[in-house]
Amino acid sequence: MSSSASDDAGSLRALILQHEEPTPPGHVTDWLSGHGADVEVLRIDLEDSPVDPSRYDLIVSLGSEFAAYDDTHEFVKREARLMRRAVDTDVPILGLCFGGQMLARVLGGEVRRGSGSEIGWLPVRTRDPELVPEGPWFQWHFDVITAPPGATVIAETDLGTQAFVAGRSLGLQFHPEVTPEIMDAWVRTYRHELDAEGVDPDALLEETNRRARESKRTSWRLLEGYLDGVAGLGSRAAT
Repeated sequence: MSSSASDDAGSLRALILQHEEPTPPGHVTDWLSGHGADVEVLRIDLEDSPVDPSRYDLIVSLGSEFAAYDDTHEFVKREARLMRRAVDTDVPILGLCFGGQMLARVLGGEVRRGSGSEIGWLPVRTRDPELVPEGPWFQWHFDVITAPPGATVIAETDLGTQAFVAGRSLGLQFHPEVTPEIMDAWVRTYRHELDAEGVDPDALLEETNRRARESKRTSWRLLEGYLDGVAGLGSRAAT
């Protein structure tokens, strides 16, 4: 676990769960840095370290090439247990793609293989554009979410839920963290998935670069809205 955490009770303490090398936090890192947060990044796929979620004000779970229901991978079971403890101690969770699927699973929703994939910059139908603008947002997933009981669905596509709020947590099916650098790594690492789905990698990179400035603004708007309006940490982040 890499750590910049301190004992300063005035700082926002955040734990980022990363699942493989090509899926770093991207925009989330700069956003948290802008709040002067103390951030720890845990490679939960590599490290079986005991984690007390109550040490943190916020947990962010990133994407993964694996499925949130695939317990043949030990880290999937570890993360399910960690998220359950976080929910039980009222620690807010921001789940991005795999992380949103895992949040749905832990809260009693359904995550399953979808009838098709969603890969590319795609709009969502939003019921709360102040929190989740219609996008387009970058998507790369094969599994779909049915929101947990009691959750509020904020956005969706024909395939499934795209954003839901449950208490102080927000689960997303898309990737607000994505940057051109991340996209370049994904195209190189997961090229076989693009080929199988007939997605042009060069066009994907070109569109990501073209949208980079606007997508960053939209992502930060979502992240700020979540921190203040859902997690209730706006004043904490400003201390």
